[in-house]
Amino acid sequence: MVSVPDDTTSAELRPVRTRRKFPTIRAIAALMLREMSTTYGRSPGGYLWAVLEPAAGIAVLSLIFSIGFRNPPMGTNFPIFYATGLVPFMFFTDISNKLSQSINFSRQLLAYPSVTYIDALLGRFILNALTQLLVGYIVLLGILLAFETRTTLEVVRVIMAYAMSASLALGIGVMNALLISMFPVWQQVWGIVTRPLFLISGIIFTYESIPDPYQSYLWYNPLMHVTGEMRAAFYVSYEADYVSPMYVFGLSLILLVLGLVFLRRYHRDIINY
Repeated sequence: MVSVPDDTTSAELRPVRTRRKFPTIRAIAALMLREMSTTYGRSPGGYLWAVLEPAAGIAVLSLIFSIGFRNPPMGTNFPIFYATGLVPFMFFTDISNKLSQSINFSRQLLAYPSVTYIDALLGRFILNALTQLLVGYIVLLGILLAFETRTTLEVVRVIMAYAMSASLALGIGVMNALLISMFPVWQQVWGIVTRPLFLISGIIFTYESIPDPYQSYLWYNPLMHVTGEMRAAFYVSYEADYVSPMYVFGLSLILLVLGLVFLRRYHRDIINY
């Protein structure tokens, strides 16, 4: 005679499904704390120095460029022009670089079943995104308070610029995490290929100032769209018609999906390599 489970047994089994999400949250939080202690805990001032160091670096570069270029391509104040291009660029480069090393950084912990590659990726993404948001806030607010920039801030466009930069960093970072874990030489190749990004991403010039046919080539650089959106958020008269959020989000989504699909297929081989 087949026994039918009673209501008590079924009720005991139901909560098991709802508890699965909590180990993931705890794992992500633990990975974030681990990175803060191992990466930022070694330097004087800890995490505070990790925020102030890039903020000070951007401020110094803005000052140097403002001396050499007294008349910016847009507006009347060079520090704000330069910072509106550099801040989202640094946001992208820092997060994507940290994400690309997330698998190798947490390789030993990934051997435990309670920690997954998704946890490692999300932990690094959240921590470094929050760090870079704080850096950008300090830099931009400091410039706005120190200078008469004659700019008008549109918060919605700032959020859009950061969202574009974050999605691009996530897509490229996840794909590079896969490629670097499987082919370590890719890290050197990627560093060489992306070295000119600083010069071709609209940090010290505007998209409209580039003549054809080079202007059409630069359109395919997604970071041009990010810096253009950020500049449009501060300069009301700058429309930035060339900016296409759908292009940036679409490219980011494709890279993210491909990276996650192959990581799901090969993450065990990568961990055991």
